[in-house]
Amino acid sequence: MGGALDVNEFVAGYLVEVEEHLSASMANLLAVEAALGAGESSPKAIRELFRALHTIKGLSAMVGVEPIVDLAHAMETVLRAADRAAGSLSALSIEVLLRGLRSIEERARALAEGKPVLPAAPELLAALTALDLAAAPSPPVPTIGADPEILAKLGPGERVQLAQGVAGGRRALRVDFVPSPARTAEGVNITTVRERVGKLAEIVKVVPLSVPASDGAPGGIVFALLVLTSAPDEEVARAAAADGVRALTVEPPVPPAVAALAEREPDEPADREPQLRGVVRVEVARLDDALDKLSALVVTRFRLARAAAELRARGVDTRDLSEILREHDRTLRDLRGAIMRARMISVAELLERVPLVVRGLGRATGKQVRLEIDAGKAELDKAVAERVFPAIVHLLRNAVDHAIEPPAERRRLGKPEEGVVRVSCFERSSNQLELGVADDGRGIDRALVARRAGRPAPESDAALLDLITLPGLSTLDQATKTSGRGLGMDIVRRIAVEQLSGELSVSTSPGAGTTFTLRIPLTLTIVDAFSFLCGDQLFVTPVAGVEEVMEIDAARILRGPAPGQARGGTMLPALGEARGGTMLPAPGEARGGTMLPAVGEARGGTMLPAPGEARGGTMLPAVGEARGGTMLIERRGEVVPLVDLGALFELGASPARRALVVRRHGAPFAFGVTRVIGQQEVVVRPLEDPLVRVPGVSGSTDLGDGRPTLVLDLVTLSGRLSAGRGGRGALVRGAS
Repeated sequence: MGGALDVNEFVAGYLVEVEEHLSASMANLLAVEAALGAGESSPKAIRELFRALHTIKGLSAMVGVEPIVDLAHAMETVLRAADRAAGSLSALSIEVLLRGLRSIEERARALAEGKPVLPAAPELLAALTALDLAAAPSPPVPTIGADPEILAKLGPGERVQLAQGVAGGRRALRVDFVPSPARTAEGVNITTVRERVGKLAEIVKVVPLSVPASDGAPGGIVFALLVLTSAPDEEVARAAAADGVRALTVEPPVPPAVAALAEREPDEPADREPQLRGVVRVEVARLDDALDKLSALVVTRFRLARAAAELRARGVDTRDLSEILREHDRTLRDLRGAIMRARMISVAELLERVPLVVRGLGRATGKQVRLEIDAGKAELDKAVAERVFPAIVHLLRNAVDHAIEPPAERRRLGKPEEGVVRVSCFERSSNQLELGVADDGRGIDRALVARRAGRPAPESDAALLDLITLPGLSTLDQATKTSGRGLGMDIVRRIAVEQLSGELSVSTSPGAGTTFTLRIPLTLTIVDAFSFLCGDQLFVTPVAGVEEVMEIDAARILRGPAPGQARGGTMLPALGEARGGTMLPAPGEARGGTMLPAVGEARGGTMLPAPGEARGGTMLPAVGEARGGTMLIERRGEVVPLVDLGALFELGASPARRALVVRRHGAPFAFGVTRVIGQQEVVVRPLEDPLVRVPGVSGSTDLGDGRPTLVLDLVTLSGRLSAGRGGRGALVRGAS
């Protein structure tokens, strides 16, 4: 071997490591700030933050990024003092440390982009050096009842952590693990024991102890795990492969705000076994490449199925081939699941930076805001996560800047001074995620929005959403640093509806708050879809957007006037809209105490003609024929608008026999199709060129015949039609 070591080959791995440790550091520092606000110390978060920065410093020194080394070292000094003060940090210290983390992040980003890495700002280094933590008071010290060799290695922060756990109702225990060749052969070592015990208890410290070699301890070493738990002793002992546990006494339980002893910092035990998590880092580009290869396999499967069908049509016995195809389908679906799981990230990980965003917004606006996050165990594709995060940030900006009132106004209204913003999400199905951003602020002023838009006041949440997502519309007289330019909600709509083929809705109540809900697919590239015919033209649409596939019974179709057209000189509102504050009843329902007649029944002694019969010398169109009207179909007691896709796209006069029912803003909408062929996996290729982008068409796919098949977004299409922007072929001709 010869030549100098080229550290550039380590930079990619270094950046990944630094990003992970920075993310953990931000979370721990915000946890320290939250504990400070509650009058508590946070020794565990302080130690985790110290370890993360220590790792960042070592990695940066290895690749020669000295500015990050200088910053991390200065921050380490502050955190070492905080750990000796039992996890106490002042508000000023938190602010300066947060600036330090941002400076490290900026320099890591510059390195990733190939730009020069600027030296650490002298004023920031001076501020870190000047932080004085010695002034913190020293309340009573907790007394831990344990063996001297344990106490000698127990730091002040760990003592306070034990004391706080006991004060919170948990038990402090010591459980010993004795390694042996037999246990190692069974796969039981300190790493697996830590993982198992960690599921039942909070591990405060693992102390390696030397003992005389014996049959019970053949290696002459015992690992003492000091834990806080509410689990039964037997379960903890079983997880640690131990005979029993010993209780630790903590006298007296220390109040949460305690800060403690200035003792020497305990050294990290050198003989601790490495804790391997079984994680392999893979570049996203490699996962994208694997997904592309899988997409090619899906298309090849379609071609193979077509070839087999042609052989059967010629009388060839394809039973063996059909069995192989079925097995191939199962294997391909399993492979798809494995690759998609590898691409998934947890929503909790996506929302890691949200607390920092809300914190900054609260400080910029002078408002007190508490953030609540409920991410559960939901996951979504990394590509979807990257697209939806900007939408989440815009919704948070609106919530803090527009919705949450200033503290003085909240006091006057009888509300707590601290506003609440909640971010929640859950999987609605195996292929759709629902994400909500809610606040307890003032709600949306419909009249104000209408005045700014120059339109009538919206009477439904759906109509309100259409107004607030207009480009350039803002309710602020002057733009601020965070909002007021009228772009945020338009961006949210474009991301949720147009880019992700999802759905956006709003619910608001004056004085009580507003909730925005996004329903988006978990993945975009390979989806389950229905394939169907309109005339002779083949289309597909994602299964996630279809609520029901139903038969069309011609006898149950009704025809209403086109939205906005006149009947007797009076303009009719669009479907579902109010007239003078009153919702129009469905056919057969009461209006002012009078039942409306069904089609063909008498009104005032005069029989209404059946469809196709004469009325005043004019023939009415037959069922299914288009004459500027709106078809309605009855579904389990509710009237659903029905649009014939074949007629809409001018694809011939084949009658619609099936309907695909979608739901937009909670209201159903049906699309008539000639025939539903079936359900299958398809590879969606988005239409990137804006010149060929069409509302209601989310992309194209190849079903194995070598020809592109359009992927329809029926939810978006229903929105266009409901808004009166669709007509016969208008969506196609006016796409550009």
